[in-house]
Amino acid sequence: MTDSQTGTSSRARIATAKRQRLMASAARVVHRQGAERTTIADIARDADVPVGNVYYYFKSKDELVAAALIEHTRALYELTAVLERRPDPRDRLKGLVRTWAGESETAARYGCPTGTLAVELDKRAEGGLDVEAGKVIRLLLDWVEAQFRALGRPDPAGDAITLVSTYQGMSLLANALRDPAVMTGEAARLTAWLDSLEP
Repeated sequence: MTDSQTGTSSRARIATAKRQRLMASAARVVHRQGAERTTIADIARDADVPVGNVYYYFKSKDELVAAALIEHTRALYELTAVLERRPDPRDRLKGLVRTWAGESETAARYGCPTGTLAVELDKRAEGGLDVEAGKVIRLLLDWVEAQFRALGRPDPAGDAITLVSTYQGMSLLANALRDPAVMTGEAARLTAWLDSLEP
């Protein structure tokens, strides 16, 4: 490999890392502040990237909000990949609930990252980023439904709606009341419900 090729591949790695850092910051800042209140400068500051450099990777704030949704999708895939290592679908679902309970402080402060963003984006014109936010929630629902199906439940889609809507509700209440105990208490009830289910 020539020095020129080495330099090119090194620059490409740095650019990829910077883009990934901006995406992670977009997800974090948009969760804390909401899409409308967040500026490109906020995300640049969080990522420790000069504001002018952001435009090399993302042309608008909406592109950064879309990047935040991609980050939510990536995080969901990472989580479910870890949970898939468990042989029992009930244990996978209980692991998911434990993960939610472990985020109770964050939820009490900011709500569910994807759910709160989906609600905010729904106030915009139809057919844009609101649809993309819905796709992330649909991925979660589909994964949860697959676990209930593997358990042999008669209505896995209904059970998935119950579990995910309970999570969204407990995140909303924890945030509204600024009370992490709402999350941990409801997570305990969800775990007991999962333990009680018959195939």
